[in-house]
Amino acid sequence: MVSIIIPIYNEEKFISDCLRSLINQDFPKDEIEIICVDGMSSDTSIQIIKEYSRQHRFIRLLENPDRIVSHALNSGIKASYGDVIMRIDAHCIYPVNYISVLVKMLTSLNADNVGAVINSLPACGSAICKAIAVGSANVFGVGDSAFRIGSDKIKAVDTVPFGCFRRDIFDRIGYFDTDLIRNQDDEFNARIIKNGGKIFLIPEVRVDYFARETISKMARMFYQYALFKPLVNKKIGAPATVRQLIPPLFVIGIFGGIIFSLLFPVVLSVFLVVLGIYCFISLVISLREALKYKSASPFFLLPVVFLVIHLSYGWGYLSGLVKFLFLKKKNVAAEVNH
Repeated sequence: MVSIIIPIYNEEKFISDCLRSLINQDFPKDEIEIICVDGMSSDTSIQIIKEYSRQHRFIRLLENPDRIVSHALNSGIKASYGDVIMRIDAHCIYPVNYISVLVKMLTSLNADNVGAVINSLPACGSAICKAIAVGSANVFGVGDSAFRIGSDKIKAVDTVPFGCFRRDIFDRIGYFDTDLIRNQDDEFNARIIKNGGKIFLIPEVRVDYFARETISKMARMFYQYALFKPLVNKKIGAPATVRQLIPPLFVIGIFGGIIFSLLFPVVLSVFLVVLGIYCFISLVISLREALKYKSASPFFLLPVVFLVIHLSYGWGYLSGLVKFLFLKKKNVAAEVNH
């Protein structure tokens, strides 16, 4: 049996399409269970899920009073019966062969976790939604993660989005770390590899992921992702990657450049040149995307999206260094609100 675990919080806009895509899978219905774990939603998410559960007996609803994703995943796994565990995101629509291909690959590759490529889509029809979706999948915006930019072949990776796991991996290395309100997937995947496990990206399977619909929601998401990165690195005993360090160095460079330009006018010219290079690269990439999509909106809005991503991630990472490593804060739940 395959147990599908879906953490939920105020997902009324997306949960119905997500569940329909899972119900319509080509995998036998009597070999799956869908467990939605709700973090005390205040919208109609619970009513929508209950209606689906009345129509499909393999859909269940659990409560997550802790309102943290790692708690939702752990309680869902412990309440499940499958020998394969799928961690599903409610913001996505899954192709009809998603379960069958990943389960097959999990076995044939003798893997501990396999995952798909993300195809970022706009959450609405507005120009800013489209720009956020494009920026969230662009190498300049978010780096060169294979699951974002794709691959021409199956490849061993250090992490995949969501994931399809062997159940026994949780018996061997434990559950998701409840200290981590974000990035619990990265930490868990790092533990898999550290314990000799294998993770593979399956590029033939592409998941439609709906990006955040506003600049503020996107900024909050990237800030929160970056906030817990230093804590994850500390837990797994690994140094930060170059990709993780570029945004915080960018933030330091911006603020440092402003301060030192005021103190030492000679620095101003160097600062403006560096800033000009960044703006030029951002505009060139935005123009390329505008030509690709035959729309002017990416050219005008993408530079803003790129800048917000870089500043939000950079500030989040620096905040994480201070709060969790230097000040050693324990009440991490207070750092994230829904």
